[in-house]
Amino acid sequence: MTPPLSDKQTLPPKQTIVVKLGTSVLTGGTLKLDRAHMVELVRQCAYLRRHGHKVIIVTSGAIAAGREHLGYPELPKTMASKQLLAAVGQSRLIQEWESLFGIYGLHVGQMLLTRADLDDRERYLNARDMLIALLDNGIIPVVNENDAVATTEIKVGDNDNLSALVGILGGADKLLLLTDQPGLFTADPRNNPDAELIREVHTIDETLRKLAGGSVGGLGTGGMATKLQAADVARRAGIEVIIAAGSRPDVISDLASGESVGTRFLPLDTPLESRKRWILAGPPPAGDIVIDTGAAKAVLERGSSLLSKGISEVKGAFERGEVARIFDTNGVLLARGICRYSSRDMAMIVGKHSQEIYKVLGYEYGPVAIHRDDLVVI
Repeated sequence: MTPPLSDKQTLPPKQTIVVKLGTSVLTGGTLKLDRAHMVELVRQCAYLRRHGHKVIIVTSGAIAAGREHLGYPELPKTMASKQLLAAVGQSRLIQEWESLFGIYGLHVGQMLLTRADLDDRERYLNARDMLIALLDNGIIPVVNENDAVATTEIKVGDNDNLSALVGILGGADKLLLLTDQPGLFTADPRNNPDAELIREVHTIDETLRKLAGGSVGGLGTGGMATKLQAADVARRAGIEVIIAAGSRPDVISDLASGESVGTRFLPLDTPLESRKRWILAGPPPAGDIVIDTGAAKAVLERGSSLLSKGISEVKGAFERGEVARIFDTNGVLLARGICRYSSRDMAMIVGKHSQEIYKVLGYEYGPVAIHRDDLVVI
């Protein structure tokens, strides 16, 4: 049995910490699970639990575990083959976590999610309640995407973004994205010896996104670009995000204690309230709305609702109650929001004053296209 960590670190007040473990971390870049390293990661999580922190594991590796268990079969490169491997590997993976956490007397509870579980408001709340119940009862939630049943239409797509959504579900304070890289660099460190580690990020912009590269080992689905997406979502919900190397000794306990490791993304000062967190984390946008300069200024600077008068163009097909992205006329993403009108209706009232809506449609759902309470400014 691996000895516990020493109590050398002084941990901050009790927190909820999401630990996302990529396939490259769990396999060490090989084709099978690195169980010796997995027990080391569990040891650090047990250390956090012993000090009163709540820990959520978002784990990749089901397909790798399935492939290993079946003896690395030659399969067609189809969705069905991936689902087959995930169906076999998911049970093997959760057994590994259950066994390893059991060394420290800790129980785990498996949560398998798809995008559909987060799109629907009721299912989102049910998933949140289950996650909170596990944490409140001292159980470690082990979360993965339900690859065995997920299709392209209902997949989150990668566990980086899934971990951000899980962090929002669980009201997390920290999200640790552990990968095969020490963090985000000023250039690709694999071919540029002058590349420097970026220690702290206050703003995620296009310049930063261009620095993000792809997956190194080819074993997982998320590269640095998806980690930036995840960090952007999580920090808007008030969650601190750190990208760091999962192979670094004591990386989890060091990050929890506030040591400067990897790349740290600062959370926004004013985290979103519950409904707006769902708008940000839940359903993918069904369409796009382009608004003029005056409407953009009202939404961004005055926190106003979006009126039909300020809409320039409607793209895509969406129903009343679905989420749309809002862009300015230069193509800059400004916000996401729940639409009061369908795309068909909205196209008919583009540029119209609020009092003209009933005259044009023959009915109305109120004077605004998207209410400010249903708007999340990006």
